[in-house]
Amino acid sequence: MAGGGSFTSDQRTAHATADGQLVTGPCRVTSLQAKGGSNCSVKLYDNTSAAGTKVHTFLFDTEGLQIYFPGSGIRFKTGVFLDLTTTGGVTITFN
Repeated sequence: MAGGGSFTSDQRTAHATADGQLVTGPCRVTSLQAKGGSNCSVKLYDNTSAAGTKVHTFLFDTEGLQIYFPGSGIRFKTGVFLDLTTTGGVTITFN
């Protein structure tokens, strides 16, 4: 692989198809993708459950969702808990 073998990345991915803990411990979410459906929402909490601090809510429909967060991304101090409504799955990139 020309040049690619010498690069390293601190980015990781996590995927979920139901509510639950995506990342345990501090991190920064740098992108989010979600499968479209009817009246979808994705809620991200800075905690180990939905009882934590809700950081962001994303609303979308059949078009799906694809977001890149510029700079250092969104900081989560405790971890990332995901709450899904009518979407088939979510993938985040984080470091």
